[in-house]
Amino acid sequence: MRKVLLPSMIIIAASLLVLRLFYLQVINDSFKLKSDNNAIKIQYDYPERGYIYDRNGKLMVANQPSYDIMVIPREVKNLDTLEFCQLLAITKEDFIKKIEKAKVYSPRLPSVFLAQLNKSEFAAFQEKIRNYEGFYFQKRSLRDYQVNFGANIFGGITQVNDKIIEKNPYYNSGDLIGKQGVEESYEEILRGIKGVKYIQKDKYNREIGSFKEGKYDTIAVQGEDIHLTVDMELQKYGEELMINKRGGIVAIEPKTGEILALVTAPNYDPAILVGRQRSKNYTMLYRDSIAKPLYDRGLLAEYPPGSPFKILTGLVGLQENVVDTHTTFMCNHGFAYAGGRFQRCHCGGGSRDLNVGIYKSCNAYFSNVYLRTIGKYKSTPYAVDVWSNHVKSFGLGQFMGYDLPTGKKGKIPNSKTYKKIYPGWGYSGKTIISNAIGQGEVLLTPIQLANMMSAVANEGYYYTPHIIKKIEGEKIDKKFTTKHLTTIDKSHFKPMIQGLFDVYNFGTAAGLRVEGIDICGKTGTAENFAKINGKRTQLEDHSIFVAFAPKDNPKIAIAILVENGGFGSTIAGPIASLMIEKYLRGKITRTDLEKRTLERSLQDRYAKLGGLSEVVKKEMRRKDSIAKSKIVVPKVKIDTTKKIN
Repeated sequence: MRKVLLPSMIIIAASLLVLRLFYLQVINDSFKLKSDNNAIKIQYDYPERGYIYDRNGKLMVANQPSYDIMVIPREVKNLDTLEFCQLLAITKEDFIKKIEKAKVYSPRLPSVFLAQLNKSEFAAFQEKIRNYEGFYFQKRSLRDYQVNFGANIFGGITQVNDKIIEKNPYYNSGDLIGKQGVEESYEEILRGIKGVKYIQKDKYNREIGSFKEGKYDTIAVQGEDIHLTVDMELQKYGEELMINKRGGIVAIEPKTGEILALVTAPNYDPAILVGRQRSKNYTMLYRDSIAKPLYDRGLLAEYPPGSPFKILTGLVGLQENVVDTHTTFMCNHGFAYAGGRFQRCHCGGGSRDLNVGIYKSCNAYFSNVYLRTIGKYKSTPYAVDVWSNHVKSFGLGQFMGYDLPTGKKGKIPNSKTYKKIYPGWGYSGKTIISNAIGQGEVLLTPIQLANMMSAVANEGYYYTPHIIKKIEGEKIDKKFTTKHLTTIDKSHFKPMIQGLFDVYNFGTAAGLRVEGIDICGKTGTAENFAKINGKRTQLEDHSIFVAFAPKDNPKIAIAILVENGGFGSTIAGPIASLMIEKYLRGKITRTDLEKRTLERSLQDRYAKLGGLSEVVKKEMRRKDSIAKSKIVVPKVKIDTTKKIN
């Protein structure tokens, strides 16, 4: 039996090996399709990316044809280099550099020699392409922006790098991929599926037809269209109001969490990052380390929130039952605390309850509320954590989970924070009193401030902010329709909302009222320090304003932060009133506020910190001329209600 077993096993194993080789070499052709097979040429067909529309169905981003000159280095023969370089408007040095780069990638495989030629650039080359062995063209599509704003929302398209190719086998050298904004967040939906053709070649390297009669060929599938939550007109208007200023505006629909506008300033025309000038323009924008036009201040910039944070100080005090709506504190033009220190206040002084404390923005009132909150418990660290957890329930101090690829957590301190700051000795509420008025260790991004106001407008809940409204043929992520509850009882929001309404009636925003619209808001001014010549220097305060409207059944919540803008009522406040009226009515009646805001420039203040790049200067001049001409509706090149086929 043993004599038979071993030979039998050998025969069976050999038979299986022969059958496998027969299957791979005769029956299954898939291994012949590998990219390093010299007998088969792989040709890709790139689909159009999906179109991008705003919440009202207006087209914002379409496509335009583009051509890449491809090269297979080992097939380049008998080339008239001088003529070739003249046709493509490149130098001989550029030619050598590009060929060498292609050889490094692969001598046998195609790679991009020159990318993103437009029709006119490609026309002359197309007539003579048959003379240049080893070169061919690959048709692609580039973005065609129907608007000259919203660059931070859209993001852009760029070539994949080696790391992306290694990580994701879908991409090949020269492929395009979405970078930043919705182009990155929804890349797999927008990009579609590229088609592929396998072309058989003979021993002389001539194409003789489709491999296996096209059995393995696939057709390109166009990317899906997406509809954003953004209101195109509101976004454009916000960017105009922020000309010659730095900062961010975020507007949200409270009942849904849909982002209505996401403005960062300074911004730029997205079209300057399309085509052969993309690299040059991107480099200039990137090197502007002062104005930072590529830096989305609405999502990334962390600021002390200032007085708008008093809203949460008051709500936490009510929830912890350390005060009620009738509790009063005396303000002596400020608040004296530990060691004779004095926190100034501009409310005018006198007895303050919750309502007056809010609409007059009394530092003394909210500092007392904060001290009572921290003093409620025997352990200060425990009390700080109680306070911190209440505040974090508004979506603060954490990544919010929105559908854009960039963001910052902000900072809401807890007991661990102060254990690091004050190691080895105790601290009390007075030590960290600045938290009460949105200074101290508290940092928020503009989108977090807007989300906070959405939760207040909704009387205790919010939805994760998001920028996708509809995807053709798909449902949006359910996390954007999941309600998040704060730790504050609903009953505490009504007196707070009344106080915010009275900010416009009797308080710091009384001069910003819009007839017929009940706006609830809060001014804010945050101290601002920067290092200049190595020294910590106090600069003009940041101007902050948060609001929602109407008071009943709110349709919009908004946060505005203008760097070095001064008092909240001077620049940020007027922008809030104008944005709210623009969204709710579609027109502006407070033309006095509009004129003042459009003409207001803070460039003299920013000049202390350094200059701007030439690209940003040019862009600001262009947008300035647009704003002064009062063009409201952008010039649209194509039908904004129908898709182009």
